[in-house]
Amino acid sequence: MRAPVLYSFRRCPYAMRARLALQASGLEVELREILLKDKPPALLQASPKGTVPVLVLPDGPVLEQSLEIMHWALQQHDPLKWLPTDDVAIDDTLACIATNDGPFKQALDRYKYPTRFGLVDGQAPRAEGCKVLQAWELRLQRQAFLGGSQWGLVDAAIAPFVRQFAHTDLPWFAAQDWPRLRQWLQAFEDSAAFAAVMQKEAVWTAGDAPRLTRFAPPAAP
Repeated sequence: MRAPVLYSFRRCPYAMRARLALQASGLEVELREILLKDKPPALLQASPKGTVPVLVLPDGPVLEQSLEIMHWALQQHDPLKWLPTDDVAIDDTLACIATNDGPFKQALDRYKYPTRFGLVDGQAPRAEGCKVLQAWELRLQRQAFLGGSQWGLVDAAIAPFVRQFAHTDLPWFAAQDWPRLRQWLQAFEDSAAFAAVMQKEAVWTAGDAPRLTRFAPPAAP
């Protein structure tokens, strides 16, 4: 059977979290690294919205959202037990990811690219983002990971965005009173899983031989 085709862009946090789940699942995919400024026709044909990640399944369905791809991959195979199993944990995971993808992502975009939004600087949105990061810090003071006692879906879904926020101004981030959050982020960036999904790939063009990828053997931060 043909492998699913994953259209991805290495630095995109949405694509990053999809690759993390695929890596954790151990599933093989055909990886197609693209340039967002020069989107290939095959991507636009599969998903006219033109954003990544996009996963084209061998039997035809197209998954166009990162969380949809994460859930699909882990439902096929979840050797690291990333998926929450009880209703309370599921609701908590969904609430945390909604906070990340909603108010935190909005603040992140305005902090990193203030002029795109007609802002003089990113100070106000950074302050809004800090409210969410402080909540993560308090959570990590109570437990080892955002999802509980082990790294899981919620951590993988949120870490790429916290990383992007931190790297907008690393000296400033390092000076904040978030010791557990910084430790959690550093462990993520130092992990074999992160290194595996962040390997540089040549940009895919039509006619290239399939690049079948498992990223690396499953490993948690």
